[in-house]
Amino acid sequence: MDQDFLDILQQHTAGNPMNSSIRWTYLKPREIVSELLKKGYSVSRNIVRYLLKKHEYVKRKAQKNITMGGHPDRNAQFENITQLKQDYLDAGNPVISMDTKKKALLGTFYRNGSLYTQAAIQMNDHDFPSSATGSVIPHGVYDLKRNTGYITLGTSHDTSEFACDSLFQWWVNEGIIHYPKAKSLLILCDGGGSNSSRHYIFKEDLQKTANALGLEIRIAHYPPYPSQYNPIEHRFFSSCDSCL
Repeated sequence: MDQDFLDILQQHTAGNPMNSSIRWTYLKPREIVSELLKKGYSVSRNIVRYLLKKHEYVKRKAQKNITMGGHPDRNAQFENITQLKQDYLDAGNPVISMDTKKKALLGTFYRNGSLYTQAAIQMNDHDFPSSATGSVIPHGVYDLKRNTGYITLGTSHDTSEFACDSLFQWWVNEGIIHYPKAKSLLILCDGGGSNSSRHYIFKEDLQKTANALGLEIRIAHYPPYPSQYNPIEHRFFSSCDSCL
């Protein structure tokens, strides 16, 4: 049966032209069961899953790990961020990571995730913006020390003013409560978007926020391309994507 199983996969298998040991198949277990049935085998999907695992076919997701570019000072900036984080945490000052997720349409649209129900959940068959009742922009703040997150939902545009307003809301509702003696705040963020390192308007809005809070604010931007290392991406947004 092993050989017949491999023969079936051979006809429905693609691979990496640069590495012959990496292969994948688009057949589902139930389809492999049907093909084996034609060859005289009566097997269950569990047997097929066992055979797939035996021959190192494991169900995996695509991963965003291929760097599209680089920067000569990339490593130096990572070392700088690591040192800044440690200095702030040792001093009892807060370190946060912030970012904005893409705009989500409001309405009867399909969402990722699943739940237990007694009837099917009906959604629109197309996600046309014209069918939406509005849109929402989630801006997140992740507290590294406390391992907690805070989301502000906007309904207009992802601007530097919105990012600073979200930061202000986090501080007055969460930050000042847990860090009453803090004298400075370290923010880790990407180099682009509404909190871009190149936009003067963000720096101007950030200064207004610092003045309003009476708190020193220091920004540490990640270098170009490795924004996936921003803590909020894999410690906070990765857990709440299906809720938006």
